[in-house]
Order: sequence, then structure tokens, then C-alpha cells
Amino acid sequence: MAVFAEEVNLAGYTTLRLGGPARRFVEATTEAELVAAIREADDAGEPALVLGGGSNLIVSDAGFPGTVVHAGTRGAERVAADGDRVLVRVQAGEDWDPFVARCVADGLAGVECLSGIPGRVGATPIQNVGAYGQDVSETVVEVRAYDRQARAHVTLDRDACRFTYRHSAFKGHDRYVILDVTYALHESEESQPIAYAELAKRLGVQPGDRVTLKEARDAVLELRRGKGMVLDAADPDTRSAGSFFTNPILEPGQLADLERRVAERLGPDAAFPRYPETGGRIKTSAAWLIDRAGFAKGHALGPARISTKHTLALTNPGGASTADLLALAREVRDGVRDAFGVELVNEPVLIGVTL
Repeated sequence: MAVFAEEVNLAGYTTLRLGGPARRFVEATTEAELVAAIREADDAGEPALVLGGGSNLIVSDAGFPGTVVHAGTRGAERVAADGDRVLVRVQAGEDWDPFVARCVADGLAGVECLSGIPGRVGATPIQNVGAYGQDVSETVVEVRAYDRQARAHVTLDRDACRFTYRHSAFKGHDRYVILDVTYALHESEESQPIAYAELAKRLGVQPGDRVTLKEARDAVLELRRGKGMVLDAADPDTRSAGSFFTNPILEPGQLADLERRVAERLGPDAAFPRYPETGGRIKTSAAWLIDRAGFAKGHALGPARISTKHTLALTNPGGASTADLLALAREVRDGVRDAFGVELVNEPVLIGVTL
């Protein structure tokens, strides 16, 4: 049976440890409880928010003026196999990294480079979560959800999910409540080809080589810990929402403007990271832009600060408010725009606030 409470402080449910109270808070441990709580809020005409691990949320200091449903649905099962291809259906409330660890232990390849990412399974398709050369869009087969507009259960295949870089059909609105996700993995003791140069270097291999699943997972966890990107209560740098800004994707005209500004600011021989995208576009590094705009690791504005380990993470080392964090985010965003003409976009979901 779902558990209800009032005026529950959401700071205890986010990795930033920020956020005010929810007017009504529901602990849902079954799919039926989750859907019923959302339907009840919709019938009452009040806002509703589904909360998982809270690792990708920036919640207002004023809290949430409606119902927050904490999704605690659990379970993962193999639902089909075809040769070495295995379909695994996972409930939205399952914690992501323990699921990845089980896949590695069971010899299922496809998500090993997504080790150490906080949060729950239900959030992974929303953001098209990715790291170190892997995106979940590569393995997601379908997402089952409750459609609040149609008031019905729906199943979206990979195409219907409309995955792009850190985006999907689920992001930017609250129409869908994700119930479970089915991933296509492969029975193998070897990883997928290592695509990320930094990871290949750590492993001592060439890009495109394969290593054991355990080697890939261990190396990713080492890299993430070195950047404060694995949750650790003893490390204030991990009190973040992960990467606060996405890497900008530039149209040809924007690229030419950035080239000009980089040359003016850093010299004619200065180079910046470039990764080819479709349509002649180029992706560049938000972390590089932030650093070259003058925001070093550890830079603080009031009690909020940039991580001492990773320029992309904005942290609450203790004593900060959501307003403090957003003031720092605006300072960084505006500084990059002034220096390089590039508009950084937040990756975390903003609840009751704007940037």
C-alpha cells in the first residue's frame, strides 16, 4: 500500500541535497500505486512529479506545490533471447548502477561504460543517459509508460522515443510516467568496442579494442571517482547533479564565430575540441569553454561552487540553497556566452525554477 505524507523536504531525496518541501509525498512501491497516485493528482487538477534517485533534478527552495511520487518499483527479468542477444526488462525504480553491476557479473554487454551513474532506470531514457562512448539509446528496445494525456498505458519503441544527444520524447514535459525499460544486451565476457579515447588510454588499449566487462567497468569507475562523479558521502564534490551543462552542438555559422573568438582570446594557434555530428555540425566541450572563460575548478559564488575535480559539475559542498546554485550556473553560462558566443544549456531538469 502506498505511503502518504505532507510537507516532506525534498532535499533528502536529491543528490545535491537541495530543494524545499513537497505539499504531498507518496511512496509507491508497485506500478499500480505509482499510476494511481498520478491519476489522483491529475483528477484533482494539481501538479504531479515522479521522483526517482533525484540525481538529475534542481528543485526550487520553495519546494513543489503538488504531489511528488517517489517511484520505488523494483525488479529485472530476462524476457527473450535470440542467439547472444538478450532482452532484459527493468522496472523504473531499480537503481541504475547496481543493475549495470549485475549485467557485468552475468556477462551481458552493452551498458558497462555507463557504470557509476547515479539515479534509477526510469531516468535513463529521459536524458538518453550516456558516458564514455555509450548511450542508453544504443540498447533501449522499448519503454512502457503511463500516458497522462491519454490516461492509458503505452509502449514506445526506440524510434518513438526520438533519442538525440541527451534528449528524448520524454524530456521537457511531464506527459509520460515511465514504468519499465527493456534493453537489448549481448551475452559476452568482452565489452563493446572502446569508443572513448580517455577510457582507452586508462585501459592501455586502442580505441575500437575490447576488454573484459569487468575491466571496462572498473576503469570507468576509476575515471568517474577521479572527477567526483561517483556518490560518496565523504566527498562534497559528489553533491551535484552530475554534468550541469550539455556539450554544445554548433551549426557551421556558430562554429566559424567560435573559431574567431577563440583566436582573439587565446591566440591564432589555439585549438578547441571538435567532434563531428550529423548535418555538418560540430560538438564541442562545455568543460573546455567554461575553463577557458576563466572558471577554474573550485571556483565559488557564495556557498555554491564548481567541483574541485570536474569543471562541469556545480556542487553544494554544504550550506548552499538552490538559489545559490542557480546564481553560480548563471554566472558560468553568461561568462561563456560573453567570452565565446556559445549558449550553454542545462542538463538537469529544473523544477519550479528557471536558469
